[in-house]
Amino acid sequence: MTQINSILATDCGSTTTKAILIEKQGDEYRLVVRGEAPTTVEAPFDDVTVGVVNAVREVEELAGRRILDENNHIITPIQSDGSGVDIYLSTSSAGGGLQMTVAGVVKAMSAESAERAALGAGAIIIDVIAVDDGRKDFEKVKRIRELRPDMILMSGGTDGGTVKHLVELSEMLVSADPRPRLGIGMNIPVIYAGNKDAREPVAEVLDKRVDLRVVDNLRPTLDRENLDPAREAIHELFLQHVMQQAPGYSKLSDWVSSGIMSTPNAVGKIIQTVAEQFDINVLAADIGGATTDVFSVFGGIYNRTVSANLGMSYSICNVLAEAKTTGIGRWVPFDFDEARLRNSLRNKMIRPTTIPQTLRDLRVEQAVSREALRLAFEHHKTLARSLKGVQSVRTMADSIDQQETGQTLVDMMSLDMIIGSGGVLSHAPRRVEAAYMMLDAYQPEGVTVLAVDSIFMMPQLGVLSVVHPEAAAQVFERDCLIKLGHVIAPVGRIKPGELACTVTIGNDVYEVPFGTLKLVPIPAGESIDAVIKPARKLDVGEGRGRERKCKIEGGVVGLIIDCRGRPMVLPEDHSARIAKLIEWHKALGLEN
Repeated sequence: MTQINSILATDCGSTTTKAILIEKQGDEYRLVVRGEAPTTVEAPFDDVTVGVVNAVREVEELAGRRILDENNHIITPIQSDGSGVDIYLSTSSAGGGLQMTVAGVVKAMSAESAERAALGAGAIIIDVIAVDDGRKDFEKVKRIRELRPDMILMSGGTDGGTVKHLVELSEMLVSADPRPRLGIGMNIPVIYAGNKDAREPVAEVLDKRVDLRVVDNLRPTLDRENLDPAREAIHELFLQHVMQQAPGYSKLSDWVSSGIMSTPNAVGKIIQTVAEQFDINVLAADIGGATTDVFSVFGGIYNRTVSANLGMSYSICNVLAEAKTTGIGRWVPFDFDEARLRNSLRNKMIRPTTIPQTLRDLRVEQAVSREALRLAFEHHKTLARSLKGVQSVRTMADSIDQQETGQTLVDMMSLDMIIGSGGVLSHAPRRVEAAYMMLDAYQPEGVTVLAVDSIFMMPQLGVLSVVHPEAAAQVFERDCLIKLGHVIAPVGRIKPGELACTVTIGNDVYEVPFGTLKLVPIPAGESIDAVIKPARKLDVGEGRGRERKCKIEGGVVGLIIDCRGRPMVLPEDHSARIAKLIEWHKALGLEN
């Protein structure tokens, strides 16, 4: 590979275009500066490159170097006079991102696999059509006709399995005659990733009616998923169809050194890169104004889900509808009026750019974020699961300890790191508040590291990880991630006030009663040995009452020993609950 010393990367979001400049300094790659400008994909500009140029102009001013030529084009590669950059990369979620419909034969099997493939490629799923989804055929045809997705992913049947149902699905598509969201007069792209025996019959039905692309079956056998070919086809079609039709993207495509990647796809890439390079299980969440994305890698298996109805501004009333005032209010450490709470959230929805003006407003917003993160995580657990319908040979021992197929892959005890991203976490006034929100929303078990994305540059690093994984991993660890610190959380319950856990760090011994939180400052960059001894009925990963020895990393918050029990139960009595919340806030050094 040619030596790469300077990298410019942009992320074109729905409202803001962010640009970062990365340079090689000595032996390592570091973030130099960042700039941002409003995204200009909509009227009056109708050209995404205007926002890109404005963001890069800010980078130029801050870095004190020339990157744009006299025609406002990004100069690549770097010139002899030092102007320009070696490579330029970009991601995009502007204009609604990538919107897809998926179709399968069995809702809980092939349709669910198709859903995982599309979500993993960065798409927003606008509907899942299946032969057994409970709707009448005419209802499905009507629904498909009403939707305007960017593309359709069709799957079903194991290789050698059903052909009839796939032909029926194809005929349904033809009857609906779906049109793409962008590109008037174009045939909608359809990716067929089903039974290989049905390729010809399906092609005969769909021929010239849609833009058909055939890839390997994403569920060739009941016990195996093969999602990569479908994901690659989605990415390719995203570049060829969606990006070429969006305002200004054909120009932007000529500027970049590699294909434009959808923003969620890029975030997923960097999460997978980190999990692979450090050999860890990772959970990451990006909570935005309208949606909440959750990414996870457990045992090398990557999953992404998007909760398109959960967010902190445009979708904040959906959080209220799902969690109710009682769900949100249980995290508020003071008395509040339910009607006033509802009104303040509705005001936030119609004025999404407002920020909390008082400490009480902030605590309410953070209570909402706990519920939004929790609900999105519950949704993620339902899709990130083992394959349904797998038949296995059971031994006598298995028959005693029976486990159903389709169990969630999310195992909190084996989770190594939680990464939080999005304004409410990354821009929390104090880092300990971000840690506290993630603790309550996810309730990590055992020993886990908490971190936040400092300035939300995971998308740019994700697209960079495809071109230069080393540079992406270095910048991710040194400039993107802010490690908050480790959390020790025993699983199980004992009587409140009883000794739950003893943590020995060097000469210091911390004894923490059940029902309490303890914050131990350990500076960022320090890594120390710890011995954790839980109570007889509690477990920190080695079994009930068994001692665990591990390395504890410091962070900007420090070590949090969370002995509130798992699952965590808040007092039912109103006054007792508020007293407990105040106690936990004080334990973390927070005001109410």
